[in-house]
Amino acid sequence: MAILLMQSWALGKRCGTHGQALLSLACHLWRSYACFVFFSLFATMLGTAALAYDPYPFQRSDGKWGYVNEDHCWVIEPQFETAYEFSEGLAVVEIGDKRGFIDRTGAVAIRPQFRIAGSFREGLAMVLIGGGLGFIDKTGTMVITPQFSSAGCFSEGLADVQLDDKRGYIDQSGTMVITPQFSSAGFFSEGLARVILKGKFGFIDKTGAFAFDHEFSSSHEFAEGLAAVEVGGKFGFIDRTGATVIEPKFDNAKDFADGLAAVRFGEKYMFIDKTGDIAISSGFEDAHPFSDGLAAVKIGSKCGFIDKSGAVVINPQFDSAFSPFRQGRAKILMGEPLDLYTINKLGHILLDPTCGLVT
Repeated sequence: MAILLMQSWALGKRCGTHGQALLSLACHLWRSYACFVFFSLFATMLGTAALAYDPYPFQRSDGKWGYVNEDHCWVIEPQFETAYEFSEGLAVVEIGDKRGFIDRTGAVAIRPQFRIAGSFREGLAMVLIGGGLGFIDKTGTMVITPQFSSAGCFSEGLADVQLDDKRGYIDQSGTMVITPQFSSAGFFSEGLARVILKGKFGFIDKTGAFAFDHEFSSSHEFAEGLAAVEVGGKFGFIDRTGATVIEPKFDNAKDFADGLAAVRFGEKYMFIDKTGDIAISSGFEDAHPFSDGLAAVKIGSKCGFIDKSGAVVINPQFDSAFSPFRQGRAKILMGEPLDLYTINKLGHILLDPTCGLVT
């Protein structure tokens, strides 16, 4: 799974702008994973994550996946080839070579029948069946006919989809409300979506109109009211009116989360606040947005985690740490060959639970 995840991550960078048939399956995997990660992180930033503790997916040493509780005891017996986090009360699992959904008790809610299935967002989930992508509701009913070569998840009532080689947006009835015309299209966030048209990045509103005239060499989605954009080879931040809030002067920039954003000067990353002032000055080889109070950073050749004061709270020891902390856990990669592990906020690798099944 670790290798598949890394391959999907790398190929995913090409999915939005190409979507060739050769990459289609990897692109579907990437968009499903990216959709889940983006909205999991977004929910954490907004404080809208579920109040109750959801069972957390955990891979037993024999390769089977089940779910554990906050005490790291099994609550759903390991039995799946793959398992994902819960979203809107259901989780994607793989049984055999097909994917379906279970509820929080472990009962099958939608029988495994799909080659690819994305997490539920706003009551609908993207699935691949036959030769196209469509959307199902929580009863498993196909409510938007499979017809798309690629699709994102719903956000603020719309989902980006691809027909032929162009992307547009549908509403929850499946009606195309923004005509496919973009080479890439992102999630709607704070009323705007990032798109690429004729090689330039811009932002559209829900009518499909460009929100402001600026064109950028690259950009991120809006997060906490600001979006990172590239102008003249440097990154800065704009607000939802298109006004420059932080001047382009960084060599790279990540999204704001918990009021801070990782930016790169030369070869090193540091963190700034929303005024553009440096909040954490330590230089890192790489850095990711804060989630659950911690941010993954790379120091030398290894990855660890810092808190918002910049103090290292989990020593650099992992080969990769790209997954945000959720419910006190994060996924990391380490070893030779690389393998996927789950850690807690002490940095301890979680081993197979020794407590019995909790019902």
